[in-house]
Amino acid sequence: MSGAPHVLVVNAGSSSLKYSLVDATTGASPGGGLVERISEQVGTVIHEGPEGEVRIEGAVADHEAAFALALAAFEEHGPSLAAYDVVAVGHRAVHGGDRFSAPVRVTDEVCRAIEDLVPLAPLHNPANLEGIAGARALFPDLPHVAVFDTAFHQSLPEHAWTYAVPRSWASEHAIRRYGFHGTSFSFVSRAAAELLGKPLEETNLIVAHLGNGASITAVRGGASVETSMGMTPLEGLVMGTRSGDVDPALHAHLHRELGLSLDEIDTELNRNSGLKGLAGENDFREVLRMRTDGDEGACLAFDVYCHRLRKYVGAYYAVLGRVDAVVFTGGVGENAAPVRAESLAGLAELGITVDAERNAAPNGEPRAISPDGSRVAVLVVPTDEEWEIARQAVEVIGAS
Repeated sequence: MSGAPHVLVVNAGSSSLKYSLVDATTGASPGGGLVERISEQVGTVIHEGPEGEVRIEGAVADHEAAFALALAAFEEHGPSLAAYDVVAVGHRAVHGGDRFSAPVRVTDEVCRAIEDLVPLAPLHNPANLEGIAGARALFPDLPHVAVFDTAFHQSLPEHAWTYAVPRSWASEHAIRRYGFHGTSFSFVSRAAAELLGKPLEETNLIVAHLGNGASITAVRGGASVETSMGMTPLEGLVMGTRSGDVDPALHAHLHRELGLSLDEIDTELNRNSGLKGLAGENDFREVLRMRTDGDEGACLAFDVYCHRLRKYVGAYYAVLGRVDAVVFTGGVGENAAPVRAESLAGLAELGITVDAERNAAPNGEPRAISPDGSRVAVLVVPTDEEWEIARQAVEVIGAS
């Protein structure tokens, strides 16, 4: 048995289950995979182990059945879980509201609290709960730890999380800014400070997590002090299918003028807007290809995306007062050099510049893409949310 503590990291969606065995010390993953089409007659397991990728089909009635298929894949195709010191199951939980400011060991009471928060995350929290229930049924003797996307942002000062609406809305209905992508921001902030050679508690960062979902956070001394996503993941930056910031009166206008219901408007803003709404495509790689070919919609989508991001960088510079680094992470942030260059263009007066050659060079390692001696470093730091969940899970069970 491997002596290093390992955590089975789980990310449960409504019809999928992502799982990964992670060394909590090094972040290495000897195996993992994805179960797709849960609740359909035939589901698929895409498992990655010592043999490489294998695909297995089988009935997946629910999340417990999905876990059973995942365990069978580990036993048949490796690595065998029995060969590792598996100390916990770590669960990604999307919305912890204002109840959870840190990861917690899962209990029946914690599950009830997550269920109480379903109105704030109706698409995510029910799936997270199903994943937790399935894993607890199959791993009854292991501790289970919930790691919340929102927890990192519980350090927001009151003036940053408060919306200028009637105060009773916050006190009675939990209407406030929560923020998301917390596990990514936690991991990347710590890694960026290490890359800078500075203690995290002395470091001011602007971190942009850019994927199909995207948000940006001002991090002072390792704590979130401002973030772009709000009560839901819709607010803030332009995303793959989400609009980000719009006039709050847009809902009433669309209802009056087009007769759209609130649910229809919510669907349009979450699933048919952003890059998809402007360019007809939400995959940024495809948007960049279309832009190169001169597609008008893709050119506009790129410009709007980068303009919104640049605006937030400037705003968060003002929030922090002093910035040590602007950090890019996530699939787009790590791989789309044109986005990094364009979103920071014109910020030289703030000490923010990008070295064109460094920015364009393909490299999967944490690195600086700013010129040597820049007042503000520009960094690219690959995120590893699975490792962060594993690390936090081990901290929780160690403390308990």
